[in-house]
Amino acid sequence: MKIKGKVWVLKDKEGNLISDIDTDMIFHNRYLAITDINEMGQYALDNLEGWEDFPKKAKKGDVVIAGENFGSGSSRQQAVDCFKALGIALIVAKSFGAIYKRNAINSALPIIEARNIEEIEATDGDEIEVDIDTGLIVNLKNGKKTYAKPFSKVQKEILEAGGLFEFAKKLDV
Repeated sequence: MKIKGKVWVLKDKEGNLISDIDTDMIFHNRYLAITDINEMGQYALDNLEGWEDFPKKAKKGDVVIAGENFGSGSSRQQAVDCFKALGIALIVAKSFGAIYKRNAINSALPIIEARNIEEIEATDGDEIEVDIDTGLIVNLKNGKKTYAKPFSKVQKEILEAGGLFEFAKKLDV
């Protein structure tokens, strides 16, 4: 299975991938009263300096690239749901916060860890293709490649089912 999309590379003012983007930066607690998932997307990355306008620019099928420890902090489900509301196809990061990783997988938001993601030299607007079975990531603009940790069998099954609850229904337990 392959995921292809236009990328948004979360970099700071110095041009470095931003690491330690916590759930408060992804979906600030001032919006926690919002319960409709469809409304959450407009606040994605609202509290991350330089990325406040991300929801206005992002399109369905886009891919987000970030540094280490993406989604650290609380178990805030809205930090996953806001990207689902925008139709983000995939989040690629050097690593993920443990709770965020579990929430994303359970909610069928595709995420993949690529320790050497800088090797593809992606910039905003480039298109990448990610093979979730092999972990191969290709920047289709410049041909640069790297590898991510491929999806596990269970992660892929949960994604294909549409989330953990749908996956569990198929188990007929």
